[in-house]
Amino acid sequence: MSKADSLSQVVDFVRAARADKAPFEIVSGGTRRKVGRPPLGINGGDLPLLDVSGLTGILKYEPEELIVTAAPATPLAEINAVLAEKNQRLGFDPADWSKLLKSNGVATLAGARGTLGGAASCDASGSGKLRHGGPRDSLLGFQAVNGLGESFRGGSKVVKNVTGFDLPKLMCGAYGTLSVLTEMTFRVYPKPQHAAVLCLANATPEEGFAALRKIVHSPLEPAGLAYLPTNMMNDVGQGAALIKLEGARQPLEEKIALAHGLLGDAMRRVEEDPFPAIGSGEKFADLAGDVWRVMVAPSDAPHVAKQLNARHWLGDWAGGVIWLAAAPTEVARIRKLAADAKGQAMLLRASPESRALHGLYAQQPPALAALNRAVKAAFDPLSLFNPARL
Repeated sequence: MSKADSLSQVVDFVRAARADKAPFEIVSGGTRRKVGRPPLGINGGDLPLLDVSGLTGILKYEPEELIVTAAPATPLAEINAVLAEKNQRLGFDPADWSKLLKSNGVATLAGARGTLGGAASCDASGSGKLRHGGPRDSLLGFQAVNGLGESFRGGSKVVKNVTGFDLPKLMCGAYGTLSVLTEMTFRVYPKPQHAAVLCLANATPEEGFAALRKIVHSPLEPAGLAYLPTNMMNDVGQGAALIKLEGARQPLEEKIALAHGLLGDAMRRVEEDPFPAIGSGEKFADLAGDVWRVMVAPSDAPHVAKQLNARHWLGDWAGGVIWLAAAPTEVARIRKLAADAKGQAMLLRASPESRALHGLYAQQPPALAALNRAVKAAFDPLSLFNPARL
């Protein structure tokens, strides 16, 4: 393992790897290392590691401008703590998958910790995505090293930026296959003073998702919308629609009153916030089998959930993503159901053998696959970075 603690060291490492035509795996916090295909060398062995965990720390924070710049290996816990001191937060509510991935015997690096770069690179959003979008909607600018060993910048360090190509969006969800990130600038958001979670119990999936869609189309600006069947939450009858609302005390009470006006007085308030455990997949951490995230149109969620017929499942983002646990033999069926709904099925947790065979996502249509290859070639022509991971 080689360690790079500065931009110049990253540049030197990439140039040496390019000269030797030697691909490598990029690691930092290590909590998401085993998502996607295992990066393997030419002979099937493990790749050399470039450890960038030394690229850490908040470089600049401007609370008045709602901007924070940090090195990608900065722990999410540190970012969240600093922002909280100014009553601010990251809008996409980064999801921590560490408990879910460790539970399946998947090894991570010693001292693994969720990092800012890891969350953005894996497009890992929690319930906050519902209101503020994912990492690509908050990442304003970045600095990175491409496959030519060149340092470059994309985006800007200001909120209003409409010039040039929107390169930051490409970095989010690329899983480290396009560049080695060395600096990131995010837009941040005010942190509401109060929050409330409302539960509409004894609701079937059809009723629950319909209630969530009604809230989506209201002026309530919900901070979380999920449906949990009875075996995923206690004392909810057939299932529960969960609604998270935020705001100052008086506006929040007005929102709660409006929610009751839309859905009736059967809703009750839940003291504990279940949304962090929903977004992190923690509710599936101790379940056997593969864990999937199936992304579909919220209006299709009831039908898709019924067709998936999983014993353990739930719907987040008002049905935009369905989490489920399934046997390893179910890959083809789940992928087909997602495709039939014009959605996408993400194999988030599985054995290394299954991940190597089936990949993180289904095979892309030829035109889209060609476009992705062209983008990859522009940033990393020798495929040095996390080869074959996607």
